[in-house]
Amino acid sequence: MVDIDGKEHSNSLITVRNLNKVYTRGGESIDVLQGLNLDVEQGEFVAFMGPSGSGKTTLLNLLGGLDTPTKGTVTVDGDEITHMSGRKLASWRARHVGFIFQMYNLIPVLTAYQNVELPLLLTKLSKSQRKQHVETALKLVGLGDRMKHYPRQLSGGQEQRVAIARAIVTDPTFLLCDEPTGDLDRKAAEEILDLLTSLVTDHGKTILMVTHDPLAAERADMTLHLDKGVLVEAVEEAAAS
Repeated sequence: MVDIDGKEHSNSLITVRNLNKVYTRGGESIDVLQGLNLDVEQGEFVAFMGPSGSGKTTLLNLLGGLDTPTKGTVTVDGDEITHMSGRKLASWRARHVGFIFQMYNLIPVLTAYQNVELPLLLTKLSKSQRKQHVETALKLVGLGDRMKHYPRQLSGGQEQRVAIARAIVTDPTFLLCDEPTGDLDRKAAEEILDLLTSLVTDHGKTILMVTHDPLAAERADMTLHLDKGVLVEAVEEAAAS
C-alpha cells in the first residue's frame, strides 16, 4: 500500500507528513517540496517521476537522512528521524538505508568484494561473518564469480550490480535508488530492473526509486509524479499491466 492522502495508516514502514523543503539562494527562497504526505508499507516498489527540479532527489535525500526538512516529519519503522542529531542520524542511516546511485560510486582501487565489504567495516561483525555476508550479496546479484575483479574490469551493468550488493549487504530496512539505470544501455538497464524487482518480490525489500525512464517506472508497484514540489498523480502500474 502506498498513499499520499496524509491519513494515518497503522502498517506504514515509511510515513511522511507535511514535508516542506525551502532553499535560499541569493536572498530568494525556493520551495522545493510543499506539504508532501506519503505512506509506504514494507515490500513496496515505488517510483518517483517528474521534470528536473521538481524535488525528486531532494525527497530521496530527506527520506535517507542526508538532508533535513524545513518543516514536517519523516518516520521510518517507528523512528522519527527529522530531529535526530548528526551522529545518531549517521548511525541510523548505516543500519536502515541502502543507497544506489546512477554513477555506482565504487572505489577503483578496491575489488568488487572489498567495495561490498566497506559498509560492514563499520559494524561489529567478525571477518568470517563479513565474508559470509559479502559472498551472499554478490551471489544474489549474479557476481559470485567476479569477487576479485576491479571496477575497471567490469561492465557498467556489472558495476551497478556491485553497487546494489554493497547497498543490500547490511540488510537495510529500505533501498533508495537515484536514477539506477540512467548510465546504462537498455539491455543492462533491464537486467538491473529485473534484479531490483526480484529484491522486492523474492526478498521483501522496500525500494523507492527516482527515474526519468518510463520503462523503469513501469516495474514499480506505484509511480508517484512530482511537479513543483507537489505529488500530483499516483498510478498503480502493477494493476494496469
